[in-house]
Amino acid sequence: MKSYRKELWMQVPARRGFVNITHEVEACLRESGIQEGLCLVNAMHITASVFINDDEPGLHHDYEVWLEKIAPHEPVGQYRHNTGEDNADAHMKRQVMGREVVVAVTGGRLDFGTWERIFYGEFDGRRKKRVLVKIIGE
Repeated sequence: MKSYRKELWMQVPARRGFVNITHEVEACLRESGIQEGLCLVNAMHITASVFINDDEPGLHHDYEVWLEKIAPHEPVGQYRHNTGEDNADAHMKRQVMGREVVVAVTGGRLDFGTWERIFYGEFDGRRKKRVLVKIIGE
């Protein structure tokens, strides 16, 4: 069995945002040479997420609105975590959206459903963060 590891670096200029990283993950898969196996993609920061869904701007807007309803940024004083920081909501948003995804690799390709794409979700941006891509298989 082969193993491949690469870190992707992300820097979202806004506090929050969603970035389609499917092409970068596909490039990692090609580089790995693995034809059959599993591909793990995970955010290596506790205020960021990796998830799979549709690349549709309306859905991304709906996520923003929904996440702000369940974990509003303000008032920042509502959170105990916010002692010198103002990112408690980002930790909660990450918890809801998830840390990682695992995608089957079949025939050297990510084995997706029709509209599935991999996204990096940023909830406390404006600085560099890492995403791990780990691929195992034959």
